[in-house]
Amino acid sequence: MKPLTSSEITKFLERFDDFKESEIRSLKIISPTETEMILAVQDKARAYDWITITLLLSGLHDAKLIDESKLGYVDMSQGISILHEEDLFHLGLGSCKTLASIKNALLFVISENIKYNEDAF
Repeated sequence: MKPLTSSEITKFLERFDDFKESEIRSLKIISPTETEMILAVQDKARAYDWITITLLLSGLHDAKLIDESKLGYVDMSQGISILHEEDLFHLGLGSCKTLASIKNALLFVISENIKYNEDAF
């Protein structure tokens, strides 16, 4: 897995069009401090071909997750937002511009680290 740095967030989100219209395939709690999110997403770098992205969020500080049985009903039309503030990564469902809007999202995770892996669809 590759670590996502604060300086790479903008390019990462642009490459996957902010994960708009993607699909959350699974959301697993690995431990009290780690969670894994697997998404199907279109990759701008591969002529918008569909790929699988696995996000590993570690060093959790706070989270609001969705039961895995309800993931198929999640509206991903606004994608995902990732902010890096206060030395933490703030990932929220939807178009979130502030930390308060991330905490009001249907799903959010605040963690010390984000790592990702690209795989076939």
